[in-house]
Amino acid sequence: MTSAGASAHPHSDSGFARARQDFRTWRRTRPFWAGLLVLLAAAPIIYFPYFNLSLGALSVAMSTTAGAGSLVIGLTLIVLGGLLWFQPVIRFFAGCVAVFLGVLSLPLSNFGGFFAGTLCAATGGLLALSWGPVAPAADTAGPEGEPEHG
Repeated sequence: MTSAGASAHPHSDSGFARARQDFRTWRRTRPFWAGLLVLLAAAPIIYFPYFNLSLGALSVAMSTTAGAGSLVIGLTLIVLGGLLWFQPVIRFFAGCVAVFLGVLSLPLSNFGGFFAGTLCAATGGLLALSWGPVAPAADTAGPEGEPEHG
Protein backbone atom coordinates (compact mmCIF):
# COMPACT_ATOMS: atom_id res chain seq x y z
CA MET A 1 0.00 0.00 0.00
CA THR A 2 1.43 3.32 -1.03
CA SER A 3 0.23 6.84 -0.61
CA ALA A 4 1.74 8.10 -3.85
CA GLY A 5 -1.66 8.84 -5.40
CA ALA A 6 -3.27 10.08 -2.20
CA SER A 7 -4.29 13.71 -1.86
CA ALA A 8 -2.20 15.89 0.43
CA HIS A 9 -5.42 17.26 1.91
CA PRO A 10 -7.83 14.32 2.11
CA HIS A 11 -10.71 16.39 3.48
CA SER A 12 -10.25 19.44 1.27
CA ASP A 13 -13.55 18.82 -0.51
CA SER A 14 -15.56 19.01 2.72
CA GLY A 15 -18.12 21.77 3.19
CA PHE A 16 -16.23 23.40 6.06
CA ALA A 17 -12.96 23.58 4.13
CA ARG A 18 -14.73 25.05 1.10
CA ALA A 19 -16.56 27.65 3.22
CA ARG A 20 -13.30 28.56 4.93
CA GLN A 21 -11.54 28.98 1.60
CA ASP A 22 -14.43 31.10 0.26
CA PHE A 23 -14.31 33.29 3.38
CA ARG A 24 -10.54 33.70 3.02
CA THR A 25 -10.96 34.76 -0.61
CA TRP A 26 -13.74 37.21 0.34
CA ARG A 27 -11.70 38.61 3.25
CA ARG A 28 -8.66 39.31 1.08
CA THR A 29 -10.62 41.46 -1.38
CA ARG A 30 -11.64 44.11 1.15
CA PRO A 31 -10.33 45.91 4.27
CA PHE A 32 -11.60 43.18 6.59
CA TRP A 33 -9.53 43.94 9.69
CA ALA A 34 -10.24 47.66 9.40
CA GLY A 35 -13.99 46.96 9.32
CA LEU A 36 -13.72 44.58 12.27
CA LEU A 37 -11.86 47.12 14.41
CA VAL A 38 -14.34 49.87 13.54
CA LEU A 39 -17.21 47.55 14.48
CA LEU A 40 -15.52 46.63 17.76
CA ALA A 41 -14.93 50.31 18.55
CA ALA A 42 -18.67 50.87 18.74
CA ALA A 43 -19.16 48.48 21.68
CA PRO A 44 -17.38 50.42 24.46
CA ILE A 45 -18.51 53.77 23.09
CA ILE A 46 -22.16 52.72 23.26
CA TYR A 47 -21.93 50.57 26.41
CA PHE A 48 -20.20 52.73 29.02
CA PRO A 49 -22.54 55.77 29.03
CA TYR A 50 -25.46 53.44 29.83
CA PHE A 51 -23.50 51.24 32.25
CA ASN A 52 -24.92 50.60 35.74
CA LEU A 53 -23.02 48.62 38.35
CA SER A 54 -24.71 47.38 41.52
CA LEU A 55 -22.51 46.46 44.47
CA GLY A 56 -24.97 45.39 47.12
CA ALA A 57 -26.95 48.48 48.07
CA LEU A 58 -24.53 50.78 46.25
CA SER A 59 -25.37 51.61 42.65
CA VAL A 60 -22.75 53.16 40.40
CA ALA A 61 -24.10 54.80 37.25
CA MET A 62 -21.84 55.96 34.45
CA SER A 63 -24.73 57.79 32.78
CA THR A 64 -23.85 61.15 31.31
CA THR A 65 -25.75 63.84 29.49
CA ALA A 66 -23.97 62.81 26.29
CA GLY A 67 -25.62 59.38 26.12
CA ALA A 68 -27.43 60.26 22.90
CA GLY A 69 -24.19 61.46 21.32
CA SER A 70 -22.50 58.21 22.28
CA LEU A 71 -25.33 56.25 20.73
CA VAL A 72 -25.10 58.20 17.47
CA ILE A 73 -21.32 57.80 17.32
CA GLY A 74 -21.53 54.08 18.08
CA LEU A 75 -24.26 53.39 15.53
CA THR A 76 -22.38 55.37 12.89
CA LEU A 77 -19.25 53.30 13.58
CA ILE A 78 -21.30 50.11 13.16
CA VAL A 79 -22.56 51.33 9.78
CA LEU A 80 -19.05 52.34 8.72
CA GLY A 81 -17.65 48.93 9.70
CA GLY A 82 -20.31 47.20 7.62
CA LEU A 83 -19.65 49.51 4.70
CA LEU A 84 -15.95 48.74 4.85
CA TRP A 85 -16.80 45.05 4.50
CA PHE A 86 -19.45 45.27 1.82
CA GLN A 87 -18.50 48.47 -0.06
CA PRO A 88 -14.69 48.65 0.00
CA VAL A 89 -14.77 51.38 -2.67
CA ILE A 90 -15.61 53.97 0.01
CA ARG A 91 -12.70 52.95 2.24
CA PHE A 92 -11.13 56.44 2.18
CA PHE A 93 -14.32 58.20 3.30
CA ALA A 94 -15.16 55.54 5.89
CA GLY A 95 -11.61 55.58 7.26
CA CYS A 96 -11.57 59.37 7.64
CA VAL A 97 -14.96 59.40 9.35
CA ALA A 98 -14.00 56.52 11.68
CA VAL A 99 -10.86 58.35 12.83
CA PHE A 100 -12.85 61.57 13.28
CA LEU A 101 -15.59 59.84 15.30
CA GLY A 102 -13.02 58.01 17.43
CA VAL A 103 -11.41 61.31 18.38
CA LEU A 104 -14.80 62.99 18.80
CA SER A 105 -15.85 60.28 21.25
CA LEU A 106 -13.11 61.33 23.69
CA PRO A 107 -15.04 64.31 25.09
CA LEU A 108 -18.52 62.95 24.33
CA SER A 109 -18.45 59.37 25.52
CA ASN A 110 -16.52 58.80 28.75
CA PHE A 111 -13.12 59.29 27.15
CA GLY A 112 -14.10 57.27 24.10
CA GLY A 113 -15.16 54.21 26.03
CA PHE A 114 -12.16 54.62 28.34
CA PHE A 115 -9.84 54.92 25.33
CA ALA A 116 -10.68 51.41 24.06
CA GLY A 117 -13.23 52.66 21.54
CA THR A 118 -11.03 55.54 20.43
CA LEU A 119 -8.02 53.28 19.86
CA CYS A 120 -10.05 50.72 17.90
CA ALA A 121 -11.76 53.37 15.78
CA ALA A 122 -8.53 55.22 15.03
CA THR A 123 -6.62 52.02 14.22
CA GLY A 124 -9.43 50.66 12.05
CA GLY A 125 -9.83 53.98 10.27
CA LEU A 126 -6.11 54.22 9.56
CA LEU A 127 -6.07 50.62 8.31
CA ALA A 128 -8.93 51.48 5.97
CA LEU A 129 -7.01 54.50 4.69
CA SER A 130 -3.90 52.44 4.04
CA TRP A 131 -5.64 49.47 2.40
CA GLY A 132 -5.67 49.19 -1.37
CA PRO A 133 -6.99 46.52 -3.69
CA VAL A 134 -4.47 44.24 -5.34
CA ALA A 135 -3.88 45.22 -8.94
CA PRO A 136 -4.95 42.46 -11.35
CA ALA A 137 -2.18 40.69 -13.16
CA ALA A 138 -1.72 42.01 -16.69
CA ASP A 139 -2.33 39.03 -18.97
CA THR A 140 -1.84 41.06 -22.14
CA ALA A 141 1.60 42.42 -21.29
CA GLY A 142 4.14 42.53 -24.07
CA PRO A 143 7.72 41.24 -23.82
CA GLU A 144 8.98 44.36 -21.98
CA GLY A 145 5.97 44.49 -19.64
CA GLU A 146 4.20 47.17 -21.66
CA PRO A 147 0.55 46.54 -22.45
CA GLU A 148 -0.13 45.63 -26.04
CA HIS A 149 -2.46 47.88 -27.97
CA GLY A 150 -4.44 46.36 -30.71
